[in-house]
Amino acid sequence: MSFMLGRTAPQPVRIAFALMLSALAVHLVAGLAGYGELPLFAAWVYNGVELLAVAALVARVVLVRRQRLVWALLAGYAATTTAADLTWSALAVNGELDAGGLPDVLYYAAYPLAYAGVVLLLRGRARWFTPALWLDGLVGALTLASLTAAVVLTPVLASSSEAGELVINVGYVIADVLLLCFVGLAAGLSGWKPGRSWALIGLSLSSAAVIDAIYSYQEATGNYAAGSVLSTLWPAGLVALAFAAWQPQRPTSLDRTSLAGAAMPVLFAAVALAVLGAAHWKTVTDPAVILALAALIAVAARGALTYRENLQLLRHTRQEALTDALTGLGNRRQMTRDLEATLAEARAGRPSTLAFFDLDGFKGYNDAFGHNAGDALLHRLASALRAATAGTGTAYRLGGDEFCVLLPGAIGLDAPAVQAAAAALRECGNGFRIGASLGLVSLPDDADQAARALQLADERMYANKDAGRASAKRQTRDLLMQVLGEREPDLRRHTDQVAAHAAATARRLGLVGEAVDEVARAAELHDIGKLAIPESILDKPGPLDDAEWNLMREHTIIGERILLAAPALAPVAALVRASHERWDGAGYPDGVAAAEIPLGARIVAVCDAYDAMTSDRSYRRALPHDEAIAELRRHSGTQFDPAVVEAFATTIPAARFPTAV
Repeated sequence: MSFMLGRTAPQPVRIAFALMLSALAVHLVAGLAGYGELPLFAAWVYNGVELLAVAALVARVVLVRRQRLVWALLAGYAATTTAADLTWSALAVNGELDAGGLPDVLYYAAYPLAYAGVVLLLRGRARWFTPALWLDGLVGALTLASLTAAVVLTPVLASSSEAGELVINVGYVIADVLLLCFVGLAAGLSGWKPGRSWALIGLSLSSAAVIDAIYSYQEATGNYAAGSVLSTLWPAGLVALAFAAWQPQRPTSLDRTSLAGAAMPVLFAAVALAVLGAAHWKTVTDPAVILALAALIAVAARGALTYRENLQLLRHTRQEALTDALTGLGNRRQMTRDLEATLAEARAGRPSTLAFFDLDGFKGYNDAFGHNAGDALLHRLASALRAATAGTGTAYRLGGDEFCVLLPGAIGLDAPAVQAAAAALRECGNGFRIGASLGLVSLPDDADQAARALQLADERMYANKDAGRASAKRQTRDLLMQVLGEREPDLRRHTDQVAAHAAATARRLGLVGEAVDEVARAAELHDIGKLAIPESILDKPGPLDDAEWNLMREHTIIGERILLAAPALAPVAALVRASHERWDGAGYPDGVAAAEIPLGARIVAVCDAYDAMTSDRSYRRALPHDEAIAELRRHSGTQFDPAVVEAFATTIPAARFPTAV
């Protein structure tokens, strides 16, 4: 029982439901056994079940505030129906009662209460209903009405001899048809997945209508037998309604892609066609035919609406496929399509320009403020870029922090449209500065294929970005070198000489470009950590004691920390830290050996040792070049990398006089 009721149902209500189910079972068994006409079952058990159902519904109205008016109306429907049954039991003689009496008045009075309750339930869900759902409900309502009219109305009209009896019997059919219409409408509006409470309400009301229809049909054809199993189904409908009242309330969601949503209109169309087909073989009332035709028209309208919705969905899907979800700009796919079209026009004599932007500082902003703030920044910049290019070009977001703009005409970096786009991608605030590196490609002069245009724009953008980074790196290096020179002028001469030797040796070993520059910078700055070492230790004329040596060995770590303060010098910082490691692993600060030591650090170690040996010291004279080379070779394989020593030995004549690097 507990799984059928919500947790809010009190114990007396649970007991009432247990009694209802037990009594229904007794009534059903009595009907099957042929004792259904006995007063004990036909009146006492039958009406007792209905009274318990009404009591459960009234308790729901009194104890639960949610949807109180709805359940008050449905409780009124159940109470009025029960009152009609009680009146009929009291007034009937030998199971017969003339039409038009008080029971009929009460039965008719129950219908409007049921209609009103269902309408209020529908109003509570109205915000979820779409035109398609309304059409589904209409299809269900018209088809059920058509079927009922075809099966029941024809024999009722044929059997009723007196005008008063005919009106009453036809009125019941019409009232039941309307009830089925409301149930069908509610089922369709729920996407044919109404949930437990709505399903029980629909079962209760539709079963009442169907049982009434069967009763009317059997009465009209003379086949009705009092006390049969059919009699159990009337109070069972009220029990289902009482169960619906105490169902747990769960959030409702509509699945508009369910199989039922597609299958039910087809099923109802088949039923409507069956009614029309039956009209050719036997007598079917005109209302049934009209309702069946109306149902088919509603099915056709539903199909047309489905076609329209699918077209809209297809357009929306295409739009989503070509639009960046975060910024609303065209995405890479859209840009590629437009670029192909632009290139076709460019080859026909209408040149254009592709501007490729990559944000500077965005990663740091994301790390500092979080991804949500980063997304918000991208949205703001994209909006600014869209506004800046409106009327002059088309903006796109390719992904991440990359943006692109297609502009008409062959224009340069100083063009107002390019400058406006670049300005739109700048933003400054407390603790951050965002800009953009730019790569510009003229179409078709620089590239006449989309892939080549994007590749070239990307290459030029990164060249500009690297130039900016190199400028920042150069400024930081110059600052540190100036500080080093102010502290110890001779140390500056030493680092310059080591840098020249290191660059030449790096090239001899096959390094190129940025790698050579990093080795040279590391050679220049490998002693920057000595700024933190006392002059008394640096200038001590005699040997250092253990404590002084421990402090001196810290200068590579200090140098790394100083350089890491400038992100552009991070690769150089790693070389500085390892510049006093030894090939045999006996160096400092990490004790790494052989190839574990970065190649740039191995080069700096050899060049630093050579320059130290060939320079005068307060405690000794400088060694000649040949003796210094011999000393390097003597320690090759222990202190120094043998390959670096040999490369240095063959390079040093060309590097004896340093050149700018």
